[in-house]
Amino acid sequence: MLRGFVIAIILLTFAFHTTTHSRNIHPEKLYQRAWCADAGGVTEYALEDRTRVDCLTDEYAVEVDFAAKWAEAVGQALYYGLATGRKPAVLLIIERPADKKHLERIRALTEKTGLTVWTISPEDLGTAVTSGPASKMDKPSASP
Repeated sequence: MLRGFVIAIILLTFAFHTTTHSRNIHPEKLYQRAWCADAGGVTEYALEDRTRVDCLTDEYAVEVDFAAKWAEAVGQALYYGLATGRKPAVLLIIERPADKKHLERIRALTEKTGLTVWTISPEDLGTAVTSGPASKMDKPSASP
């Protein structure tokens, strides 16, 4: 009985995990690499505690995440900024019009936290992948 319950939980977890990731148009890493290369940063910068900053530039510690994970991204960016001595920033992936509600939520925090927020979309990524750095992508105003 217990074994059957455990197997059911594992199958449900796998099914949920597969469905949530299949909703994304592109994987997070693709957005991360394209934006970070365009910003002149280092991807997957390892900290002493073995956590990794998605993109570290001379000025920013950037967490890249999908819009629905905006709250998690804020916490990680603030921590990475503190740990690196850089300004905290979030690159929010906006794949669908419905994702914009999350952007509104995260932007409400920018004044109080000093957090910088940029966005990237599949259209921006397409430009980056097919013709080099994407001119449409939001990126740091100061050279990294």
